[in-house]
Amino acid sequence: MGSPDPDEAIAGNFVGAPDPYDYATYNLLSHVAFMLACDPERMRLLVVEDEHKLAGVLKRGLEEHGYAVDLAYDGEDGLAMATTTPYDLIVLDVMLPKLDGLAMCQQLRAQHSHTPVLMLTARDAVDDRVAGLDSGADDYLTKPFAFRELLARTRALLRREGRSKDPVLRVADLEIDTVSHEVRRAGKPVELTTKEYAILEYFARNPNRVLTRTQIAEHVWDYDFVSMSNVIDVYIGYLRRKLGDDGENRLLRTIRGTGYQLRAAPA
Repeated sequence: MGSPDPDEAIAGNFVGAPDPYDYATYNLLSHVAFMLACDPERMRLLVVEDEHKLAGVLKRGLEEHGYAVDLAYDGEDGLAMATTTPYDLIVLDVMLPKLDGLAMCQQLRAQHSHTPVLMLTARDAVDDRVAGLDSGADDYLTKPFAFRELLARTRALLRREGRSKDPVLRVADLEIDTVSHEVRRAGKPVELTTKEYAILEYFARNPNRVLTRTQIAEHVWDYDFVSMSNVIDVYIGYLRRKLGDDGENRLLRTIRGTGYQLRAAPA
């Protein structure tokens, strides 16, 4: 028997399909999907989905592709988390207990939240899609769906609202390709781990801005991360060594008592 098509396999066994889910298969397919169609931007996402198994799979899948992901299992918890945490995107199911997805989205917009919302539902009628978009959602995806379509829609929404459509971020002599995850400084390649890359990209999206340790942790780790006093400092040290960030061409500056800054021009 030939090898299964990754897209078909994920669509059939993963996102919203009723068949039992095979985690071993998912681990294999997620790595295949990563190689085939991954353009991750290390952002913090909230997934609001009452089916615990599906929610867990979505979390694992998105984290495999470089995102920090928090979960809520009903609309009330989802609304509370969305209004207290600066998420970059919300993946929101329509059929939720306590507060449905449409009402949650409407309340978010009433509170002047502009966080992009990708709505998920098993309903595929035109009226249902219109209701979702009219509630304030930015996009709509019908279950079951191919996981790489979810990734593509996620990337598209994250590029909106003032985000650059150029996949290459440039800060001074630093270049970061958000599609291939290739990093170069002064034209020379820099090899980074997943976490190092995520931290560096977050800095590159906020050049000259002083980022606190808490801000870095919130955008690179999820709610389960237990902040330790020196974890961020250790990773900054790794980045400096790999970037050759010496005193003469330093990009990453320590702002004492506050955090760190990636300067658009070396100090």
